[in-house]
This record gives sequence, structure tokens and C-alpha cells, in this order.
Amino acid sequence: MYLLWPLLFLHVSAARLSLFDDRLKQPKQVGRVRLVGDLPSSGRVEVYHDGQWGTVCDDGWDLAEAQVVCRQLGFPGAKSVTLGGRYGEGSGSIWLDDMNCKGSESSLSDCSFKGWGVTDCTHKEDAGVVCETGTNITSNRQFSVDNSLGLSDDLGLLFDSGNGCDFKINIKDNSKESELTFCVHSMILMFYPELNITKDSRTLTVDVSQTCHPHVSAFLRYLYARQIDVSITSAQCLHQLAFTFGVKKLMEDVGRVFTLLIPEDNTFHTQVSMFEYGVRTGDLVLQENVLQYLSWNCEFLISSPVWSTISFHMMDALLRRSDLVVKDEAFLLEALERWIQNKGDEISSDQQASLLNLIRFLLIPVDKLYGMQFSSSVLHWNHEKLYLTGLLRGFQFNALPFSKIRKQIYNMSSEYLPRIYTGDEWSVILNATTVKYPRNRPTYSYGYTIGYNYNRGYGQNRIQSRIQTFSTPAHPSALYREQNVQWQAQVLLNNQECSNYGISCTSFPVARLYGYGNQNMYASTIRYNNRLILTCKNENNIFHVQDFKNDMAVIPNNSSMGLPNPCPDDYSFRFVVRPEYI
Repeated sequence: MYLLWPLLFLHVSAARLSLFDDRLKQPKQVGRVRLVGDLPSSGRVEVYHDGQWGTVCDDGWDLAEAQVVCRQLGFPGAKSVTLGGRYGEGSGSIWLDDMNCKGSESSLSDCSFKGWGVTDCTHKEDAGVVCETGTNITSNRQFSVDNSLGLSDDLGLLFDSGNGCDFKINIKDNSKESELTFCVHSMILMFYPELNITKDSRTLTVDVSQTCHPHVSAFLRYLYARQIDVSITSAQCLHQLAFTFGVKKLMEDVGRVFTLLIPEDNTFHTQVSMFEYGVRTGDLVLQENVLQYLSWNCEFLISSPVWSTISFHMMDALLRRSDLVVKDEAFLLEALERWIQNKGDEISSDQQASLLNLIRFLLIPVDKLYGMQFSSSVLHWNHEKLYLTGLLRGFQFNALPFSKIRKQIYNMSSEYLPRIYTGDEWSVILNATTVKYPRNRPTYSYGYTIGYNYNRGYGQNRIQSRIQTFSTPAHPSALYREQNVQWQAQVLLNNQECSNYGISCTSFPVARLYGYGNQNMYASTIRYNNRLILTCKNENNIFHVQDFKNDMAVIPNNSSMGLPNPCPDDYSFRFVVRPEYI
């Protein structure tokens, strides 16, 4: 279950009031959909066109079409379809017939169909859907926004009572009659000059998507009391309303809450919608915060159903980043090819080529490079020259010494910089926050056995569970793959443990990744920009990535993290070795 935030747009209409003129384009009314039935999540599908609502014929109506409708309405997806006017026969026009959707379209009218109003059906064939309604967010925590002043409580009570109100706000859902009316006080609204409320004004009409209606009252009360609770289910609506009414302080506060909410949905629907919302509103900070989280959780995102639905703009932004956490670059290329296949004609040839150029062929393992030259992938087929050029550069990078390609590497900028590759040969995991000891010889939960010393007891055993030695190639290039570097990864929890290793620690826990053996042999050519990844064990949720400085990575507390730690007592440490040419 999960919550997909609809990308909502609000429009305010009153005398001399037009709030979205230059800042935010209005979505077209044509193609909006609604469900007519007893429940919000199921009913007869109706679509808006030419100034009126009409139905959809069930010819060609299948689950792919239902998925598009449900997601367009903000539901996670579709459970089933209904045929033959099960939710009652509509009236008026039958706008759509012979529907043919891929399932990834953003709206029903983007699918293939005969043409508006071209049909041989009757209303006995009206199509319907049953949408999923679950909300699989890890929680729906409340965040309090408090900008209250001395009289805030009294003003909140004044809004609640409505005593002496002299101004009406009508809330409408775009093409419907007025559904909600609030009586407020014009003196309060005059504090918000963007509304252009004058002494002669008596009404204000606001078109608000029905999804946001439950949050309008709380927002209007904020205008009085300057206090409001924000949750993942209300944040986007409150941000949009604040944008509309020109309440900049609330916009800023809710924007900060957005960041706190980013880890809340482990299905990625919320984060993807938040990014697109940030693009539409020009909120660069929100875009960056979401992209950082999705980059860290890229491997989980790729394996989720949401991957096939992300936009070209988001794909382009992700592939430009070096903080993507993925198994290897070949895995990322395969994921891009699947995405392009799912998108079909939605992605032009030029767009495909621009995305292919963002793949770092130089860092694909040479054995996978060899296999790729014989592949029949869509990118290889559509862009053979570009694809083979990437393979050639990859082979050169793997075969030639650094001295031969130094100048070319500098010209290729980010192409030779590694992302955060978590393949087995480059990383190791320590489960340091919770250690369980079976009755017999204890075994580390990630696959290796802990030695138990009966003389020293479980205290020493716990320390051993937080130390592991491993080796990696000196560099991804084939020239170095047989030359290993030894590493020791450990997590230290107190001053005594730090002093045992001659280390000065200022806070805990602290992670240490120390290279020894052959590492110094390559110091003039290779440097190691290693990373520590913190992951919630039960949810596969990466909530923090930390650099190592002087072999140490101090784990920040919740107040200093960019994103909150959703699992403070049950997370794992992944140590990632990242070699790169100097």
C-alpha cells in the first residue's frame, strides 16, 4: 500500500485576482477524469472534454487502461476493471472508444483511441475501474509548524466559531458546483496582499482539486492562528495553498517538512511525485533533496514498479549524478534500456541518445563490456555508432596505462568518475547496531561466522562482530584487477574502543575503513574516495551516505543529517571502496 501524491494545481478566481499568471502553468481541463460511484476509489470512468463530462466505452478496456486512470486520480494503481455499465449507465457523450494504453501514460487521453466522440457504443458499455486505496507509507507522522503570536489561540477560536465573519470563500472542484463554503474575516485576509482583498470585497472563489478539500479548513485556520500540523498526506496541498494565497513563511516551513517526509514512502511514488512537483513550482531545493534520496536508493528504485513511470527529465537528472548507489554501471545501463523499452514512442531518438551519453562506459567491468558488444538491446540497435563508441572507450580505459590516457580522461570530466558501486568486490556490510547471539557458535547475519573466545566472553565477541577484513582490486581497470588492496572495516562505539586502536574519537558511533598492504604502491596514480552507507535493515532504505576523511566517518545525529534516520536502532553499515585515477 502507498500514497501517490497527485500533482495538484490550484487556481484562484476573483475580481482582479490571477495568482498563477507567470509562475505556474495551468493544466488543461481537457482529459481530466473522475469516477462516478458510491466510493471515491471505484466507479464509472468519465472524462472531461469540450466543456462536459462523458463516458468511456469498454471496447478494449483492460487493466493497462485502468492503471492510467487510477494513477491519474492519485491512487497507487488499479485492482480491476468493470465492463458493461456495472456502475450504472452514464448520459451525454461517450468520448472515448477502442482504448489502447501501455499503462505508463500520465493521463487517459494520452492513450490511443478512435477520436473524441467517435464511437459505436451505447451507455450499456460504459467502462469502470476499481483502484487501490492503500497508503503504504512507513508512518504518517505529524510535524508541527508554529509561527504563533500573542493572540494566536484567540484568533484560532474566532475562526472556529465564525462569529462576526463578513467574507465568504467558496471552494470548488474545477468543473463542479461549489462544494465547500467558509465564512471568514476580511481583516485577516487583508494581511495577505497577494489576494488583493479590499474593503468592498465580499467573496473569493477558489478552484481546488477535490484531493485537497480535507486540508482547506486547516489552512484557513492557519491564517488566523499561525499554527498547523503537517503530514505526508497534507504537505503538498498545504504548500500549494500557501503558494496560492501568498503565505511565503508557511511555504518555506512546509518545504522543510518535505525533506523530513522524503524517507517515509518506501515505494518511491511519493518521492517521484514530489520531484515533479518541485520542477513545476521551480523549487530547486526540493528537487535536489529528492534527487539525492533517489540517487542513494537508486538500486531499490530500479527494482520497483515506479521505475518505468519516471519522466525523461528525472532520468536525465539522475544519470548525471555521481552519488548513485548501484551494483555497477552495467546494471544501470540495463535499467535504462528497460525504461526506454517501457516508454516506447514517448522517448524520442535524440532523447535516447542524450541519455546513452550519460552512461559511464569506462567504468563498466571489462567482462561485461565484452558481452555487451554482442547484445541486441534497444540502445545498441537504435544507436549503434554511439553504443560501439562507448564500448571502444571502455576497452581503451581498461587496456591502456593511465599515463597514456591521462589527457583524454581530463577531457571526459565525469565519465571516468565512479558512482557508488556496491558490487560484492567493492563493499562489505557490518550489522553493528543489533547483534544477536544464538546458543551455539554465533553467526553474523550477513553471512560470516563470528569467532567466540570463551575466556574473553561476549564483550570481545561483540567487538569482533564489528570488524571485518576484506580485499578489493586496486582499481576497476583490467590492468589492476589482479592487484589487490587489503582493507579493515570496523565500527567503534565508545572511547575505550577508539583508544585501543590509538584513535581519537569525538562522537559515536564512528566507522573506520583502513587500507594497508599494497595501497601505498598506487598513491601516485590512484586515490580512494570511499563511502559509508547507512541502511535500514528491514526496509532496505538508505538514509545517509558519508565520506571518509582520514579513514574515519563520524555518523551524524538526526539533527545534523540532511534526512532523518527512520530506523535509529536497527540499521547496517556498508563500507564501499571507490578508487579513481588522480
